[in-house]
Amino acid sequence: MQFHDVWFRYARKAAWTLQHVDLELGPGETAVVLGPNGSGKSTLLQLAAGVLTPGRGTVSGRPPVVGWVPERFPADQPFTARTYLTHLAAIRGAGSAGIDEWADRLDFTGFLDVRLSRLSKGSAQKVGLVQALLDPPRLLVLDEPWEGLDAATREQVPAIVAEVVARGGSVLISDHLGEVARLPGARRWHVRDGRVSEGGQASGGGRKGATGPRGERPSARRIIELAVAASHADRAVARLRADGFDVLGVREER
Repeated sequence: MQFHDVWFRYARKAAWTLQHVDLELGPGETAVVLGPNGSGKSTLLQLAAGVLTPGRGTVSGRPPVVGWVPERFPADQPFTARTYLTHLAAIRGAGSAGIDEWADRLDFTGFLDVRLSRLSKGSAQKVGLVQALLDPPRLLVLDEPWEGLDAATREQVPAIVAEVVARGGSVLISDHLGEVARLPGARRWHVRDGRVSEGGQASGGGRKGATGPRGERPSARRIIELAVAASHADRAVARLRADGFDVLGVREER
C-alpha cells in the first residue's frame, strides 16, 4: 500500500489535517503511528483503511480484505454482539464459525448475547476486533487497540499482529499508551503539524541491537529509578515508552 502526496482536510476551506504524505507499507510489515492528540493519527489510519478519501493525492495498493478497528467501536446499535457479528460474517462470506473461536480467545463468550449498547468500552472493543478478523485481513488497521481492554486481552494484540504479518499481511496501528514496545521490529511513523515522518524501529525490550529514545545505538545501558505521584504513574509510563525507553517495572512506594 502506498500514499502518494496525500493531502486531507475535513472541510473545503478548513486547514489541512495532513499534507505531503508519502509512505509505503509492504507485505509482512507493521508500522506504529505516533503523535500528540489531534495530530492526525486517526485520519491517517482512516485514509489507509479506505474510510476517508484524500483531498489530493492517492492511496494505492490497498488489498481487497481490510480489517478496520476504530478507536471507539460504534456500540449504540440495536443488536446483540452475536447477531451483529453473524450479519457481518454473512455479508463478507466468511461464515460464522470464527465468531465463537475469537470470542473464546478474547474472553468474550459470556457477552455474545448481550446487546451492543449495554457493553462496556472494553467489551465493545473486543467486538470491534472480532469483526475485523472474521475474514483474515491482508491489511489490519488498528486505532488505539489497547484502549479499554483488560490485561489478558491486551496481551493478545501483539499475537494477533504477528499472525497477520506471518500470513504476509500488513498492520498499521496507532498508539498513545506507550505499548509500542510490545511490537518489536515495527516501523514508526510520527505525525506532527500535518506531516508524517519515519523514525526508528520499535524497541524490542532490551534486545541486542535495540536503539535509544532518538534512534541512536547506545554503547551502554543505565537503570534510572523515578518517583512520581500515583495519579500520574500511568501517564509517565506511557510517555517513557512512547519515547523509546524500556520500563522495567512499577512499584508502590514503601
